[in-house]
Amino acid sequence: MKALFVLLLAQLCSASLVPEREKDPEYWRRQAQETLRNALRLQRLNQNVAKNLILFLGDGMGVSTVTAARILKGQLHGQGEESLLEMDKFPFVALAKTYNTNAQVPDSAGTATAYLCGVKANEGTLGVSAGVTRDRCNTTKGQEVTSILRWAKEAGKAVGIVTTTRVTHATPSAAYAHSANRDWYSDGEMPPDALEGGCKDIARQLVENIPDIEVILGGGRKYMYPRNVSDVEYPHEEKQRGTRLDGRNLVQAWREAKPRGKVAEYVWHRRALLALNLTRVDFLLGE
Repeated sequence: MKALFVLLLAQLCSASLVPEREKDPEYWRRQAQETLRNALRLQRLNQNVAKNLILFLGDGMGVSTVTAARILKGQLHGQGEESLLEMDKFPFVALAKTYNTNAQVPDSAGTATAYLCGVKANEGTLGVSAGVTRDRCNTTKGQEVTSILRWAKEAGKAVGIVTTTRVTHATPSAAYAHSANRDWYSDGEMPPDALEGGCKDIARQLVENIPDIEVILGGGRKYMYPRNVSDVEYPHEEKQRGTRLDGRNLVQAWREAKPRGKVAEYVWHRRALLALNLTRVDFLLGE
C-alpha cells in the first residue's frame, strides 16, 4: 500500500511539471495549423471563408456521453442502438481531443481555453498560457491569450455569448477573461493576495475586457451586484444576494461603457426579452 502511495505521489508530482515549450502559445498554434494542413491534404474540401460562425458546445460532451445519449434516444423510441442523433446526420464530422498541460482529465477552464483560444493551459486557469499557476495572481501578467471572440471583433464581426450556465462560468468566460482561477467570479470569491496583486475578477472582466460584445445571455446575476444587495427575482433568498466587495453595480457599468447614441438593454426575465424590438437594440445583456 505504501509503495502504491509513493508511486501515485510521484505521478502527481511529475504531472505538475509542465515543459517550457508548452508554456508558449505558439507551440500549440503551430501544432493546430499543421493538423489542419494534414486534414486538408486528405481530401478536397470546401475552403471558402465562412461569413458567420456559431459554436455550440455541450460541456463534458465526450464520445461516451454522446454514445449514451444516442442509446437513450433509441430506447425511448424503440430503435435501440440504430437510433441517430441529429448531429450524426451531418455531412462532415470530426473528433477533437484536449487535456490540461498538467492533467490528463481536463476541466472546463482548460478545455475552454483550448477550443476558444487554441492554447492548452493548466487545470483551473482561464484564458492564459501554461505559464500561469492556478491561484497565483502574480503569474498572470504577460501570459494572457486571445480568443476567437476577440479575433472576430477585430475583424469587424458582431459577437455574442449565450449559455445555460453562469456567463462567468469557465466554459463561456474563456472567450473574454484571463484568470489564474476559474472560480474568481467576483472579487468576493478572490483571496486578499490576488486583489492586492491587481488581478480582476471574471465578472469585471466581462464588462471591461471586451466592452462591445453585442449579446450576453446567461446566469450569474449575483456576481454583478454589491454584497448583500437583494436579487430582483429572489429577494428573500440569501444565497442569491450580490457578492461584490467593491460596491460596484456592473450592470450599470456595462450600460455606461456603451458609445453615445447606442441602445443597451438589460433584461432578467423572459417576458422582457420577448418584448424587445431587436431592430432597435445595439447591445443586450440578460442574466
